[in-house]
Amino acid sequence: MTVVLSMLAGRDRMSLGNGFDLRLLSALEVLQARREARELASGDRERALCSNACLLARALEKSEDHTPVFAGGQEVLAGLTVEEIASLAGRWSAFRRENDPGLDLSREELEHVKKNSAATPDSGCGGGS
Repeated sequence: MTVVLSMLAGRDRMSLGNGFDLRLLSALEVLQARREARELASGDRERALCSNACLLARALEKSEDHTPVFAGGQEVLAGLTVEEIASLAGRWSAFRRENDPGLDLSREELEHVKKNSAATPDSGCGGGS
């Protein structure tokens, strides 16, 4: 499991209050979700649903131990209704927008981010540094 240590986000996860959390995803995880969705979707009409399912497979975790609820987008499609997928994906999108400061940080805000950013621990995976 990849741990996302966002330098700019206000919060990295949001409790749904039912034993589950939604967490922000790294850029790599978003790309992986898009690729998986392309493989699942049979056509353009299915793409949005599959994209949301693949995103949720990565973003939806158990609150207690932060483990994924679903192994992949196909499991999300099999386990949730269309309405549940749309609702959870909408909540994730709103959470991401609320906690993404964008690129319009003031000089003071940028200095605060720089002071409070921590070096990420080595994960032993093949990406980055």
